[in-house]
Amino acid sequence: MPPSKIEDKSRKEREELLAALKEKDRRQKRRYFFGLFPATGEFRRELYPRHVEFFTAGAEYTERCFMAANRIGKTVSGAFEMTGHLTGEYPDWWPGWRRDRAGRYWAAGKTNETTRDIVQKELLGNIIYDGQRKIVDGTGMIPGDLLDMGAIAWKQGVSNLIDTIGVKHVDGGTSVLGLKSYQQGRGSFEGTAQDGIWLDEEPPVDIYGECLIRTATTRGRVFITFTPLEGMSEVVLGFMPQEYQPGE
Repeated sequence: MPPSKIEDKSRKEREELLAALKEKDRRQKRRYFFGLFPATGEFRRELYPRHVEFFTAGAEYTERCFMAANRIGKTVSGAFEMTGHLTGEYPDWWPGWRRDRAGRYWAAGKTNETTRDIVQKELLGNIIYDGQRKIVDGTGMIPGDLLDMGAIAWKQGVSNLIDTIGVKHVDGGTSVLGLKSYQQGRGSFEGTAQDGIWLDEEPPVDIYGECLIRTATTRGRVFITFTPLEGMSEVVLGFMPQEYQPGE
């Protein structure tokens, strides 16, 4: 028997079908990470050699930067790598640094607002209300089912900005992701050791130095994704080969 047309279905059946399609779409959005950089297809990873080169360098170097023009996927790449470390769900082809246990990580942007609107949204998705409380919808890079909704702390004084959140790791433990901004100043980056830190947009040199200290004892990684809007800054020059640096 051929499948019935949508117009032949009752109103209840159409509503049930629509609800099922919405649920399918919701689940797919909560697994965004697993569809990136595939081996084949329109967006196959061979078309993104610089992105893969950035990932690969992490196996050797403790500090890296993806310095490039706007709108080429720098933030997506940073969020993709951070998700791998937080969850342990590295794809089979992953060529970079790996952590085989749950750990402590930071991700940071320029201001509280850009951290919330760019970094947090890319990693976690949207913040919604269920009538009583704020909820993370899990449509960001980190698979929604791996977010520990019971381990969320909100930052005081900034609407809808998460301070820390738990992320389930394949080893059975829970990684802790802290969100920060350069606006908070160098002092907010002092104190605890971290397994990895992702900085989206160029940080002030004093904050960058603190991040290197935070990962020194863990043999962790610091990686930056940014467009060099500040010109030939101290941070930029630190990543340039000597032969390309301006003469004294």
